Amino acid sequence: MNASTIIILIIVAALGYAIIAYNRLVALRQTRLNAFSDIDVQLKQRLDLVPNLVETVKGYAGHEKEILTKVTEARAQVGKTEGAGTERMAAETMLGGALGRLLAVAENYPQLKADANFRQLMAELSDIENKIAAARRFFNGATNEFNTSVQQFPANFIAGLFGFKTEPFFEVDDAEKAALHKTPDVKFG
Repeated sequence: MNASTIIILIIVAALGYAIIAYNRLVALRQTRLNAFSDIDVQLKQRLDLVPNLVETVKGYAGHEKEILTKVTEARAQVGKTEGAGTERMAAETMLGGALGRLLAVAENYPQLKADANFRQLMAELSDIENKIAAARRFFNGATNEFNTSVQQFPANFIAGLFGFKTEPFFEVDDAEKAALHKTPDVKFG
């Protein structure tokens, strides 16, 4: 083999690697976006449930206006955002935290907890939250795989060349974690 053939082979190999790396990054980005769309479906169901939940709580705990207002404001903020960006994730986390505080207030109203409509809404919310948690785990796994590929050598050169950047995870804030992991009160009698 002469020098020009070797150079051509090296160029072809480098070009082949660049194409493979680029296509992998595109596929991982699409997997991440698809994972967020799964979360998005659940988040929209939660968003649709919020007004009914607020109205039910308002009937029993109307003087808890500040918390009801925060839930309503958080819901409105979510409605203004879209996609899988940090603004959307922050708005959803804010709504989750506000819902957690709303549910903590509901604990103080035994007649509210006994209300059939409230119990049904709580069961639906619990189901949706479990689905969101599962979808969030998948999304964060896809985000982790994407971010790792963007940062690994030598793919990081291809990523930088084509504008691929690390993406944020969908984190749960401390207030939402506390609400999700709260042990329910069990009373016999």
